[in-house]
Amino acid sequence: MANKFGKIISKVNRMPRFTRSFLLTKIFCSTVKYAGTSSIKLVSVSHTKAVLSLANKKKVQNHIGGIHAIAAALLAESATGIVFGMNVPDTCVPLLKSMTFHFQRRMQGNLSAVAVLSAADIEQIENTDKGSLMVSVDISDETDQQPIVCEMEWAWVTKRR
Repeated sequence: MANKFGKIISKVNRMPRFTRSFLLTKIFCSTVKYAGTSSIKLVSVSHTKAVLSLANKKKVQNHIGGIHAIAAALLAESATGIVFGMNVPDTCVPLLKSMTFHFQRRMQGNLSAVAVLSAADIEQIENTDKGSLMVSVDISDETDQQPIVCEMEWAWVTKRR
C-alpha cells in the first residue's frame, strides 16, 4: 500500500545518497513548519523506520545547556509520526493520541530518534478502517544511551467528506 507521502519518499530514496537527507528534511519541514523551527534533520525514512536527529544548538537548549524537553518531545513525535504516516492510507487521517515521557537522566549533546513499525503494525493499519497503536521510538544522546523512555500512541480515522 502506498499513500501520497510514501510515494514522494520513495522517489527521494531513489536519488543519490548525498541528497536524500537534505530533501527529506526540506519536504518534512515545509509541511510541518514547527519542526523546521527546531532544525530537526531527517537522516533516513522508509515504511518501517524513520531516523531523525536534533543538534544541541542554542535555539533548542534549556537553562542548563542541554536540549529542552519539548524539543526532545518534538523529535520523538516527528519520528513516530513520519513512519506511522507513511503507512496510513490517503482516505484516513493520522492523529497523535497520547505521548508519555520518562526522563531517566540529563541529555548530553545531540539527540537521535529511531522510530520503527513492525510488519504486524503495518498489516493492522492496512486492514482496519480505524484504530490505534503504540509506535516504538528510541531516543539516544551523544553517549549512545537513552536519556528518555517514551511511548507514542498514534490513531487513524477515516477522513470526513
